Amino acid sequence: MKKENIEFIAEVSSNHNQSLERSLHFIDISAQVGCSSVKFQLFRINELFSKEILKKSKKHRERVKWELPLDFVPALSSHAHEKGLNFSCTPFYLDAVSELEPFVDFYKIASYELLWDDLLIECAKTKKDVIISTGMANINEIKHAVEVLKSNGCDNLTLLHCTSAYPTPYKEANLSAIKTMRDDLGCSIGWSDHTVNPGVIYRAIHRWGAKVIEFHLDIDSKGEEFSSGHCWLPKQIKRVIQNCNDGIESDGDGIKQPSLSEIPDRDWRADPSDGLRPLIQIRKIWEP
Repeated sequence: MKKENIEFIAEVSSNHNQSLERSLHFIDISAQVGCSSVKFQLFRINELFSKEILKKSKKHRERVKWELPLDFVPALSSHAHEKGLNFSCTPFYLDAVSELEPFVDFYKIASYELLWDDLLIECAKTKKDVIISTGMANINEIKHAVEVLKSNGCDNLTLLHCTSAYPTPYKEANLSAIKTMRDDLGCSIGWSDHTVNPGVIYRAIHRWGAKVIEFHLDIDSKGEEFSSGHCWLPKQIKRVIQNCNDGIESDGDGIKQPSLSEIPDRDWRADPSDGLRPLIQIRKIWEP
């Protein structure tokens, strides 16, 4: 049987605290816990929120402290590749697409930007792989995004089912929508997790066939977003990834025959002549 490959993407989000050293450490930890990719976000508050919101909201203005310095990106990309990870970064303004193009292995589009055709087009035109989260969207909005991406040159597209609540109550994960999206849209489907619940990730993979799992990572509970309750810590997610890999390894080859660990017990089955253990030929020669 062909072995499945589940891609785990560590989303650093704004937990880097604008520190290059800390950002590089996130990459090290992502590799150590078993991820295949690490992802950051590139936004500028003045190009993320409207002037009306920024004028009224100090909370939103203060998110300038969450911005990733653009000059970090080359070092982050290089370090990720040295650690055997794919590197990605979510663009939140149009010029970010070209700024990131030399460094990212794929683009990730956030749920909040799903309606923004211009951003989708810019990503698709690069011909790089695209992953897009679908939180808050209905199926028609997702269909439109898929059409825009594919019609502008995106040949390898993955959709992430997502519930954009931070954190997400596990009962609102609605994982069965993974099948709906796969059947309706014909794309590879994954799950972007905000539940911090191992059972949700296991279910997404083993029941609903998610091939990509994205999760928010913090390394020490000191990241800007950790207090919201949607971020995993390294020990938590490492155990989940290992369990998922163990589960996949347990699939075997599908041939029904005794396993190596069973063979010593075969002779200790009940003999068909009298129903007693072990088989008669073993009774005759067995010594304690």
